[in-house]
Amino acid sequence: MNYLNETIDSLNDKLKKGELDAKQLVKDTAENIKKTDEKINAFITVDGDAKVAEDLNFDNKLAGVPIAIKDNIITEGLKTTAASHILYNFEPVYESTVVAKLKAAQATIIGKTNMDEFAMGSSTETSYFGDTKNPWNLNKVPGGSSGGSAAAVASGEVVAALGSDTGGSIRQPASFNGIFGIKPTYGRVSRWGLIAFASSLDQIGVMSKRVKDSAEVLNVIAGADDRDATVSEKEVPDYTAFLGKDVKGLRVAVPKEYMSDAVEAGVKKAVQAQIDLLKENGAIINEVSLPHTKYVVPTYYIIASSEASANLERYDGIRYGFRAEDAKNLEEVFVKSRSEGFGDEVKRRIMLGSFALSAGAYDKFFLQAAKVRTLICQDFAKVFEDNDVIVGPVSTETAFDLNSEISDPIKMYNNDILTISANMAGIPAASVPAGLSETTGMPVGFQIMGNRFDEGHVFQVADFIERSNKFYEQKPAGLED
Repeated sequence: MNYLNETIDSLNDKLKKGELDAKQLVKDTAENIKKTDEKINAFITVDGDAKVAEDLNFDNKLAGVPIAIKDNIITEGLKTTAASHILYNFEPVYESTVVAKLKAAQATIIGKTNMDEFAMGSSTETSYFGDTKNPWNLNKVPGGSSGGSAAAVASGEVVAALGSDTGGSIRQPASFNGIFGIKPTYGRVSRWGLIAFASSLDQIGVMSKRVKDSAEVLNVIAGADDRDATVSEKEVPDYTAFLGKDVKGLRVAVPKEYMSDAVEAGVKKAVQAQIDLLKENGAIINEVSLPHTKYVVPTYYIIASSEASANLERYDGIRYGFRAEDAKNLEEVFVKSRSEGFGDEVKRRIMLGSFALSAGAYDKFFLQAAKVRTLICQDFAKVFEDNDVIVGPVSTETAFDLNSEISDPIKMYNNDILTISANMAGIPAASVPAGLSETTGMPVGFQIMGNRFDEGHVFQVADFIERSNKFYEQKPAGLED
């Protein structure tokens, strides 16, 4: 079963009418994944025997629909690795909240998608299980760290997938793969069962070809959770209610920092076309400034790496996961297991974070980064006083070649310069396709950011853009025989 021409609604209709059988759908989906993944490598684990809920109630839109889960989200009884050697054989005995909610809605969990190790990367090239390829061009990266989820959706392996976003890890791969992806407000979706990278920045979100599909999945996974003290108890609206609307009178901010000469010409042209479209249809376009944008990359990597160094202390080779075989004493168990179990990028960030938190560096680095983060939050709060959404590019470039940037950490880190701020401020943000770059022929993402807990305006604008350009009708060229 290939999902390139399907939506959650179309699958629900076919299942309801008996044109599709939910159990056979699992087998057909797994068979297509096996075939497609020979080229893409979007999955780490595929569950061809995934359990389908009994007595399916098709009033639940997700009933019987196979959904993919990024492999840093805990799935009970289904291997969860975070794409790391140190967790290569970890089979959880409990369920993450988001997966429990999907199962309660009778969705079927078809498998776990590839990613950058512990979500640390922007290209899905740091995975212990090999690179994922971009379905539009198999020589290009799919972005990261949710590159496996993005590629799985873009190639039609699944209709929707969960990802996580710490500094752009849903939006950038969504942009590179020509699909929709949304990171909701921090606290809108429970992080219980998400393997932590940077706890104050991580957020689970949704990726799909169509905007409505993500709205329907977010309807299910959003909301309060007693096991997560950071999740909001605010009522969750029906996100599909924001679709099908016009944009007349909507106040749209365009930060001048996001449309600078650093943005590739083809990306800028495609993004500007969407801004012009909004203006032509009655939106009020305001040029604004987010003056602390130039500080977001160093600020993010100090804060995120510091939190990562603390979160990853638990992987010690003692309780679960990989354990070095030739350790002669307890200290060697710790040192060798972590040295052999973690990849280079993870070790780099652990060392950076440990240094930033050390007694001699804390005030100079971590404390200063925390202050700059406050300034970044204030920049956004000021803009949202007079605007409903902020728009611009997702990335300064389209998908780059495999192995072209992985050896240059600074260049790789700068890929996140336009997405990090939303995580710093804890606001919702999404990427919707803006067409293909005239320069590279690869997909371009149009970023939409809303005020805290205002996913509604994000969905409204994204749906309007989708209905206007119908990019979902285009098929990835890299899969053509």
